[in-house]
Amino acid sequence: MEDFEKKVIEQAPHKPVCWFRYVDDTFVIWPHGQEKLTEFLNHLNRLHKKIQFTMEIEEGHLPFLDIDIYREMDGSLGHKVYKKPTHTYLYLHQNSHHHPANKQSVLTSLIYRAKALYDKDSLTQELEFLTTVFKDNGYSPQQI
Repeated sequence: MEDFEKKVIEQAPHKPVCWFRYVDDTFVIWPHGQEKLTEFLNHLNRLHKKIQFTMEIEEGHLPFLDIDIYREMDGSLGHKVYKKPTHTYLYLHQNSHHHPANKQSVLTSLIYRAKALYDKDSLTQELEFLTTVFKDNGYSPQQI
């Protein structure tokens, strides 16, 4: 896939500013307008009949993997954890019959993910939200 991407981008008359891919998800910043972007997508899809790309255009925000990338008022990009609309916020409940280390790792990993993926403007709100989610899953303030 890396070889395919390299050839595709080298052959394209207009190139993206950045191209990040993980497995089958690609994040691209395109500065050449909608018409040239459609041409680029068509170029990608003509080169190999079994490798076909689809496109989702940012409209205020764009999910990529577990990250929700959004445009700030000044035009810069912000980021936070992406949560699907169907996410239930049900995690390993405190009353479940699991080792305490497993239950604590749920809290630790979600807090670590928030600190790693949220920008400074959104982190406090997410940590408050996680506190509520942890309480709803039976955890005490001391555990949190």
